[in-house]
Amino acid sequence: MNDEQSVLYGVVLAGGTGTRLWPLSRAGHPKFLHPLTGTPASLLQATVDRLDTLTSPERMFVVTGVAHAAAVSRQLASVPEENVLVEPSPRDSCAAIALAAAVIARRDPEAIMGSFASDHLIADKEEFASVIRKAMAGAQQGLLMTLGITPTRPETGYGYLQCGGESADGPVLRVEEFKEKPSYEVAESYVKSGNYLWNAGMFVWRVDVFLAELARQQPQLASGVSRIAQAWDTAGREEVLGEVWPTLPRISVDYAVMEGAATVGRVGTIPGDFGWNDVGDFHTLGEVLTADPAGNVIVGRDGDVERPTVLLRDTENLVVLPSSGRLVAAMGVRDLVIVDTPDAVLVCPRERAQEVKHLVDELKELGHHGYI
Repeated sequence: MNDEQSVLYGVVLAGGTGTRLWPLSRAGHPKFLHPLTGTPASLLQATVDRLDTLTSPERMFVVTGVAHAAAVSRQLASVPEENVLVEPSPRDSCAAIALAAAVIARRDPEAIMGSFASDHLIADKEEFASVIRKAMAGAQQGLLMTLGITPTRPETGYGYLQCGGESADGPVLRVEEFKEKPSYEVAESYVKSGNYLWNAGMFVWRVDVFLAELARQQPQLASGVSRIAQAWDTAGREEVLGEVWPTLPRISVDYAVMEGAATVGRVGTIPGDFGWNDVGDFHTLGEVLTADPAGNVIVGRDGDVERPTVLLRDTENLVVLPSSGRLVAAMGVRDLVIVDTPDAVLVCPRERAQEVKHLVDELKELGHHGYI
């Protein structure tokens, strides 16, 4: 790869509200805008920061919704405003990724692009960058590369990649099949076999290769996105976007492109072990942030001794998130999530943290949209 090709175009998908992190995460202020990293940086800022050795600010793109575009630009001062691609409505990941690929392809037809979620935590930035560079080499050969995470447990909440042998040139493994979220027994057999990786939903490919595969499998989506990209730098952008975007299929990139590409041998992966976590719920957040000796995690502790926000006595393994300005006090309880916001309080067992999204569904059914 020459120097021009060895610089990645980074694409960060900043969509979704993260309903399993309600009531902290809301439609108007979703989880990627919150500092849940153990540092003052938001999840979105941390995602962009970890790409700084692989790309440059002018090659960094963010795809987000109308409601969050201003907040995204505000948090990412180094990213040019024109690189914040605003989708008029959510159409799932394939349309978002395809839009970015098509816009980048007009600037640089053989560019290598990496697509990353805005709400993942990664502990080892150097190892992450090393894996991306290996994936870029696979992408240069024309493969659609996905980052596979070496499983540490039989996880039922993730999809899996079924891997074949190494390709002739280097560390790239062929992905034979994408597997849906399995039962515990099936997940256990996957981990024991050693042939399966977690699907982290991070991708690296040449934009021309991806757009060609998109056209093969999703011709309607490909032609629609192509029309939008052609108008992107013209006065007609909003008109074309408004006309074409609502007609695009609402489908994830895994279903739309990657599964079909894997069955014809066009997908590769690099196994990664860089402390990846998708911060899916409060229990998971409690596992990745630093706990006190009793296992309690206070998210966003402000360290104000004069006016503490949390007071714990005889508690174990709590995840406490104070964001109302009130004091949160707990005594004699264990294994709970306690989230305090100005207009809503959540208390639930840590083991049921995944179910918080059902509360959001119920609020929708009841018409209480102000809490969502």
